[in-house]
Amino acid sequence: MKIRFLILFCLLGFKGFAQYMGAQANYKPVSGGDWVKAKNYYLLTLFEQNEAAKKLLKSDPELQQLAQVKYNAVQSSLAECKDALCLPEKQKFTDDEIQKVSNRFRVLYQPTNALGNLVKLHLIPSGMYIIYGNEKPVDLLVKAWEQDANYVNYTIGVYAEGKKPNYPQVDSISFDVKRKGYTNLMYDCATDIAESNSSKGLFFSPSLNAALLYLEINERRNAGFYEPMATTANKSAVSKVSKIKWASYPYSHILVPGAGPDNLTTPLSGEGMLRCRAAARQYFAGKAPFVVVSGGSVHPYKTKYNEAAEMKKYMVGTLHLPENAVIIEPHARHTTTNIRNDVRLMFRYGIPMEKPGLIVTDKSQNNGITNMDKRCLKELGYVPYKLGKRLSETALEFYPVITSLQIDADEPMDP
Repeated sequence: MKIRFLILFCLLGFKGFAQYMGAQANYKPVSGGDWVKAKNYYLLTLFEQNEAAKKLLKSDPELQQLAQVKYNAVQSSLAECKDALCLPEKQKFTDDEIQKVSNRFRVLYQPTNALGNLVKLHLIPSGMYIIYGNEKPVDLLVKAWEQDANYVNYTIGVYAEGKKPNYPQVDSISFDVKRKGYTNLMYDCATDIAESNSSKGLFFSPSLNAALLYLEINERRNAGFYEPMATTANKSAVSKVSKIKWASYPYSHILVPGAGPDNLTTPLSGEGMLRCRAAARQYFAGKAPFVVVSGGSVHPYKTKYNEAAEMKKYMVGTLHLPENAVIIEPHARHTTTNIRNDVRLMFRYGIPMEKPGLIVTDKSQNNGITNMDKRCLKELGYVPYKLGKRLSETALEFYPVITSLQIDADEPMDP
């Protein structure tokens, strides 16, 4: 799939992406009260929250038959499965089931019906499946479904079956799947899924709810931390955006990537403090009206501290930046996603996308960013930025790329 991203990027180029490919900055994502679900599996969330689409799906005999099949599979696994890994396997979608749903969507889709409206009013303006933006609307719907279904399976595979995630040292399952008691845990999870779903529900509900349950018991609901940020943690900064005279600043904002400590008791590493200090100097020099501090709860494994939240405390409390000048981005787990997530906030908050941003960090990380294209292509499928000038050892210009809106669902803690 990520090869497709690269081909699309090369065909359209930066200029094409600057036109946003139908994504709208004023689009308000539908969360349904669960940001972990919405950020990972947005189409499935829309199916649950959009009454017209839900009614259409529930009225289709073939999809309702599949709902019965998925419900029965979970129920029967409680009696039939004798080992831990059999239980979550029964909760996943099979390849045939995914294809069957794709085929039904092609039959059911009409430009003016509930599915057509869902594509037009949500999938396209959200930008969350933007790499399919050049597809026909029905193909966009199908590809969004296949992405969500495959990554529901991926989440179950990592956080129930113990398969390796992309970064095992920080993202692995919290349990030993080989211990005797793990079978009991999986049985109890399967029981919860069986009792929480109905044969008359949506066809994907047992599988989706299984994925979400496994994230919860692994304490991996990081994607929902601090959400909805625009009306909570970042409210004061967001309300200031429309008042900024952008021509007065050479940069739209300053991005500070986080640096996690090496122990569980230190809130903010020394390196993180130094990056903040370098950024504060640039802020007080009038280079930009905002500082975005970026970093999730990453290092060390299962830390309770959040890099972005701790950096904001330091910048406001110790370095004396105004509270409404510091924006937190508390989800990124890697340098690639520090920039990607930053671009998402710029777009959603109305910060000018045509104006360059300024990355301020240490020499070593900026050296890495200047040579990070291949890593981005491998991990994201596209490069979320276009680099500008390297101004100093610590300061590097960059321009945002709109494909950053694309969900990366093989990173369920920061999709």
